[in-house]
Amino acid sequence: MPSIGARARRLASALTCLLLPGLAAAQDQHCTADTWPLWQTFRTHFVQPDGRVLDASTPQQHSSSEGQSYAMFFALVGNDRASFDKLWRWARDNLAGGDIAANLPGWWWGLDDKGTWRLLDRNSASDADLWFAYALFEAARLWQDPHYAADARALLANVAKREVAELPGLGTMLLPGFDSFAKPDHYWQLNPSYLPIPVLRRLQQLDPQGPWQAIARNTGSLIKASNANGFVADWVGYRGTSPNSGMFVIDQGKGEIGSYDAIRTYLWAGLTPATDPQAKALLDSLQGMSRAVASQGTPPEKVDMRSGALHGTGPFGFSAALLPYFKALKQPYLLDQQQARVEQLMAASLTAEALKQRQPPYYDFVLSLFALGHLDRHYQFLADGKLQPSWESTCPPAATR
Repeated sequence: MPSIGARARRLASALTCLLLPGLAAAQDQHCTADTWPLWQTFRTHFVQPDGRVLDASTPQQHSSSEGQSYAMFFALVGNDRASFDKLWRWARDNLAGGDIAANLPGWWWGLDDKGTWRLLDRNSASDADLWFAYALFEAARLWQDPHYAADARALLANVAKREVAELPGLGTMLLPGFDSFAKPDHYWQLNPSYLPIPVLRRLQQLDPQGPWQAIARNTGSLIKASNANGFVADWVGYRGTSPNSGMFVIDQGKGEIGSYDAIRTYLWAGLTPATDPQAKALLDSLQGMSRAVASQGTPPEKVDMRSGALHGTGPFGFSAALLPYFKALKQPYLLDQQQARVEQLMAASLTAEALKQRQPPYYDFVLSLFALGHLDRHYQFLADGKLQPSWESTCPPAATR
């Protein structure tokens, strides 16, 4: 049976032949932006010339702060500084009004019902804000340019001021956005998938006076206390019961379903280094998805976390998201089974006939880049959350410009 790395390389080779026949002609294969074919595939189909990440699956032909921040991370992993700069410029100018110190990026931009392209929802998405800051800080280090770090610090100060709250009995926690998540009657909405531990660890190192260490600690408490049957929900409620106590509850608005948000929680757990103090507890709390895939052969699209009932079949991005999770759980059979599914369905979405019908599925590709990039060692997270891209040891800073 092929190794994990061999399978990922085979997928990369297939994508290269399908979409990028001239890739082998790159003069410096170690220090160009052409050494991660899957990033080039994503860039070809989702990134507009001005740096906007387009998800064409909605009538609004929308872009989101999530899409911009994820793509910046992928561009950094791919050593693609030109794309990184365009992605950040577009996000800053269109989602934050050109002033990242004053404004958190709005999360939803697109075509309104009058045919005008504009910011459709000014509320923020704090997971995107963390990924923006992380990508900018690591770009400053890897490409040796302090301007990125200045933007990151301005953004992070705004996050700490507007998206962080003190919850009675829990402590410091990141809210999903600056508006509407702190409810009346001592109730808060939380999203476990907004809290990747490696990102929080790095922010803790870079901003030691900030709330990031406490948020990382309380993320473990959130997932441990709110999961049921080894599953996690898309959204979780927290009810304050006294000035010094509270409890996790089923969210009043979203219910107890785990689906398109929750799948990232398993992904982040798989990407967390095994040496992290939270790593084992996270995996121990999230065993339900492994059992579900073993029983039905594919990830469910939706899980009723309390009853454990499984509904539907998740898209191939769900299988991709679980690959680092299965690797961390040391379950090679499930890993190999789901990676084969990813390879087959991703390739099918990129055929000429499929591309005539629609843009490839945005979210499936996002999850696949995170997972396959990690498995093929295009990047790793170190114990302190630092990003280690494969090109770091071979490319002097001057060669990355």
